[in-house]
Parts: sequence; structure tokens; C-alpha cells
Amino acid sequence: MSNDIRSLEDLSQAYRASVPEDLRQAHSFEWYLSELARDPKIARNAHQRVADMFDHYGTDYDEDAGVVEYRMGAEDPLHDGENVFYGREVHESIHEFVNKVKSGARGLGPEKRIKLLLGPVGSGKSHFDWLVRRYFEDYTRSEAGRMYTFRWTNLGDVIRDQDPSDDTVQSPMNQDPIVLLPQQQRDSVIEELNERLEAPYTIRNEQHLDPASEFYMDRLLAQYDDDLQAVLENHIEIVRLVASENRRECIETFEPKDKKNQDETELTGDVNYSKLAIYGESDPRAFDYSGAFCNANRGIFSGEELLKLQREFLYDFLHASQEGTIKPKQNPRIDIDQVIVGRTNMPEYREKKGDEKMEAFNDRTKRIDYPYVLEYEQEAEIYRKMLRNADVPDMNIEPHTLEMAGLFGVLTRIIEPSDDAVTLVQKAKAYNGEIDDTDDIDVKKLREDGEARADIAEGMDGVSARFIGDEIAEAIMDSTHRGRSYLSPLAVFRHFEANLENHGSIPEENIERYERYLEFVREEYRDRAIEDVRHALAYDLDEIQRQGEKYMDHVMAYIDDATVEDRLTGREQEPDETFLRSVEEKLDVPSDRKDDFRQEVSNWVSRRAREGTSFNPQDNDRLRRALERKLWEDKKHNINFSALVSAGELGDDERSAWIDALEERGYSTDGAKEVLEFAGAEVAKSELEGEE
Repeated sequence: MSNDIRSLEDLSQAYRASVPEDLRQAHSFEWYLSELARDPKIARNAHQRVADMFDHYGTDYDEDAGVVEYRMGAEDPLHDGENVFYGREVHESIHEFVNKVKSGARGLGPEKRIKLLLGPVGSGKSHFDWLVRRYFEDYTRSEAGRMYTFRWTNLGDVIRDQDPSDDTVQSPMNQDPIVLLPQQQRDSVIEELNERLEAPYTIRNEQHLDPASEFYMDRLLAQYDDDLQAVLENHIEIVRLVASENRRECIETFEPKDKKNQDETELTGDVNYSKLAIYGESDPRAFDYSGAFCNANRGIFSGEELLKLQREFLYDFLHASQEGTIKPKQNPRIDIDQVIVGRTNMPEYREKKGDEKMEAFNDRTKRIDYPYVLEYEQEAEIYRKMLRNADVPDMNIEPHTLEMAGLFGVLTRIIEPSDDAVTLVQKAKAYNGEIDDTDDIDVKKLREDGEARADIAEGMDGVSARFIGDEIAEAIMDSTHRGRSYLSPLAVFRHFEANLENHGSIPEENIERYERYLEFVREEYRDRAIEDVRHALAYDLDEIQRQGEKYMDHVMAYIDDATVEDRLTGREQEPDETFLRSVEEKLDVPSDRKDDFRQEVSNWVSRRAREGTSFNPQDNDRLRRALERKLWEDKKHNINFSALVSAGELGDDERSAWIDALEERGYSTDGAKEVLEFAGAEVAKSELEGEE
């Protein structure tokens, strides 16, 4: 590995390779027409371009979840996975957003609506909005996403009162060059483009030139005796347009401020006072196209905390969304073309929802619920991402730590089942995909019940991933200060318990309920820790393989109504029902469901055989767990349980073997000692009580 950093020449070449080839070039209008003929998508509107952007970076269909995943959010190829989104509900929300944009691309109505991302604090809606803007910037730099605008040149040669500094003027609204054509001629070009277009939408453009450009066009046409070709050849240059939020080109964000410090001109633009003395107040050249809607033209307008805006500011969104126009003070209407995205939290939405004076605004919004994640293992991936993206101390994250943190978060977000036969933890496990075929739990009905009983939607309330991530971070630093090189669920639980009451986003009336949920999580962790310790005390991979093969031999004989050869005597015998049930009972498979379970396992083995894969019980989670538990029952009588309660009674070799077994499951040495002390005592207690 070289100690040298990359040279300036290498860096320069890498930068140049990232820049569109024609970024600095000026083209003629004739060139633009020929490019349109070659690639009609250049003339797409904002909704069409954003819709194509999502497909450009790739899509996948998750058959298990039944959800379309866009790689922008599922893999984040642009940032090496740094901004990946997790959870079925979140990807459903992203898909709903994309569907709204794609419907708008087809002119079905959503192009005239505000896409309002509604969700609780910390649900990721702002980050998703941020990610869309970053990808739009990148997409417009690519060949597939290219777009162009125009600039007026040599204006001083014809317009005598033109300020010399305005001899060359970029299209103030970054409009598509096709708007330079009068509507009748433009329609004929667009008709030809649509005949060549391979897309689920058609090109449409009925925009007027912005007032300043219309002024220049009128003056120049008068000078050239309405010779449009002469005007376009002598005074128009076509230039590449690349979206940039920093330069406020095709992307703009807008956030509420104090009522006294905010003016609607921030949205629509204002007079350019430096030009008033030159052009006069009524001259369109004296207008400053610096409003947020102006800057977002051809791209994306992002409104942060949109419903916190005063009502009079929200009125500007009515025409912007429905009519695609804005009306600056004392100036003509200006056509705009952009995807308008708003974000809001739950309190503001509830406040505005029942306001009759907001009816017109609400009618022009398409609400897209952006809930918290409801699968706790997916929630755990959020924390893993947080740790991957940070400079984490050299610390082992013990098994179950992030999953149990995620389970606590999910319990606070889901609605308690109306069916008393299903506990809240069982519902969380069902949402996580842990329900077996033999379990009498209908996940679809659970979801329908949750949606029906939720205030707005399930997952729109509860503890945020931000709170949990903060507590994990605090627990990591606390462990570091204590000289501990591992983070266990017990340490995270302590931080949850200590800080629930101190977190400003958690209502006081929820604290007692959340503390009860935390006890549920402790119990779940206790069961998992016990399972790990049992595994360490009695695990034997070869024995599990032998028992698994024996089980399958007897299952196949049972299904085929045949006999099985005894491996010791070589004699044919009936399937050993006692042995079969001793395995199945470890999974609480009732007697009346045993045939279903055996057929399920048989089908699994048959599928693997057809695929050329040999039988391995480790590959079937249910069968593996059953065999492990049976092995425990067979071996526990030879274990010194009193030694688990009193660590001083352990022999060094015996204790080391147990720790080694736990380390193989992902524990650190110190973490293994902790879980032996915590769960080992529980195992010993239960087994010793059982002997009594």
C-alpha cells in the first residue's frame, strides 16, 4: 500500500471525468432541435424527469414483503450505501411517493398537487427528501438526465436602453429552449417528438416565456421583422443545465421563519432595486427572479415543516400547485414547472386538518404517510448504519443488543392487538416475519386491525430511531469511560430507563406504558440469552446432524406409510412416534398440527434435493431450534448448575469451553462472562427448581 496521497493531476482528471462533456459549451437552437429529434426525453417536464430518475438508478421487487424497492433508497449506490432506508413501511412510502410522481408525469392530476410527506419526528422523511435532491443533481449530470436552457446574447446591439452588463442574460427561470417557439410551431415539433418517444408519457409544454424573456423576444422580433429564425440564430445560445441546490438552480428548499421576518417575495421573487434606476419600476427587466419557486423551476421545490407556514404564505402554493403559476407583487404571472414536495410533523397536521380555512390547501395536497419502521430487525439495521457511518470506539456489539433496542422502539409504535390471544410482543414478531405456518396468527388481520384503530396510521407515533440511536451512542461512550470493550443489551436498557422521562419528544402520559414495554423487552432478551447459554453448555454440531438425519428418516417413513431401517440393528421398524414428538414438542407443535409440520419439513428437504443441495438441519431454522432444544434436554442432567450460580465453583477448562462457545456466537470474552452470569443463573434456577 502506497503512503502517497493522490496527485493533483489524478484529482483533476477524476473531476473532469465527472463533468458533463458539454457543460461549458454553447449550442445553436438548430442543434437543439436536432438533439430533440435524437432524444425527445430532453424536453421532459419536471415530473417526467424525476419519475425517470428513480428507474434510472434501478428497481427491485421484494417478493417476501411485496414491495417495490428503489435502489436509490434500498442501496444508495451514489454514496456507497451510507443513506440506505430500511423497513417495509418506509419502502412502501417511497413507492407511494414515486407513484404520485409517475402519475403526475402522465398528466393524471398529481402534477397539480403538493406531495406532502407526513410522519412523526425522526421517521426519515426529511432525509429521504434530501436524498431525492442529491440524486436529481446527479441525474441531471448524466446523459440520461440531461436538460438544457438558453441565454440571450448581443442584446445591446438591438435594444438601445439595455444595460451593458445585461448584454448576455441567462433565462431567468431556466426554461426549456422549446418555449422560445410560438405555441403553434411548438405543438408541431412536440407532435413529432411524441411519435419518436419511447416512454409511458407524452411530451407537453404550454408555458409562456418568463416576462423578461418575453420582453426580449418582442423587441427582437420587431427589429427583425418577425423573422424568428434570425432572432434565434443571432441572439440565442443553448447551454447545459445541471441542477444544484447550492447554486439554487432547479432545486430549492424553503423553511418557515418568524412571521415578522418572512415575506411572500421569498417564494415569488421581488423587484431588483439595483435595476430600477436603469429600467424603471414597470419594466420586467427590473424584476429579480430569486424567489424559491423561481429557483426550483425545472426541478424540485422542497418545503420544510410546510404546515408551520402562516396561512397567507400557504395561499401562494395554491396557484403554484394547481395552475403551475406564481404571481409576484405588481408583476405578471410566471409559469413554473416543478415537483413540489412538502414535509410536516404530526402536531401541525392535526392542527391544520380540521381548519375549514385550510380546505383549499388540503385539497391540493397528496398526503404520503412516512411512518416509523415496524420490523425490529430492520430497525436494528438503522442503528448498524449509524455505527458504520461513525467513528465508533473499538467495541464489540453483543448479540441481540441492536435487535432488542429495535424491539423496544417497535413496541411503542404499534397498536396493541384487539385480539387478547395475541400479545404485543407476538404482534411485533409477526410484523418481523417470525410467525411460523403452525402459529395461529394472521399478520394481514393484525395490520388491518392496527390501521383501523390508529389515529392516522400505525407507526405514526412512538419512540423515534433518533432517540434510540442517541441512547445507544451514550451507552457506547459510557462503556468506553468504564473501560469496557463491549456493549450489551443490559447497558442499553439502563440508558433507556434512565432517560425516557428526560426526552422532550416523549409525552409524559406515555412514560409508564413505555416502561412496561421495556420490561417486555427485558423478558424477551432473557429468553434469548438463556437460549444462547443453553447452546454454549450443550451444543454438539455432529449430534444435531445425526439427530436431524434420524428425524428426517422417520418423517419420510411416516409420510410414505413405510418402515425405517434401524441404524444400529439394521432391522426394519415403524417410525418412532415418541422420538418424532420429542423433537416437535420443543417447538410447541401440537399433536393435531404434527402432520402439517412434518409435511412442511419434508417439502423443504425435497426442494433442496431437487436443487442438488444435501440435507443440513442448520439450514432450517425451525428444525435446528427443535433439535438444539432436544439436545439440551438430553444433556442437561450432566451439567453442574450450581457452578453457574457460583462462578467460583467452575473449573477453568469448563468455563473456558462455555465462553468459547459463546464467542462463536458473536460474544466478546467479557460479554460472554456477563451473559453467563445473567442468563446462566436463570437457567440454573429454572432447572434446579424443576428437579425439586
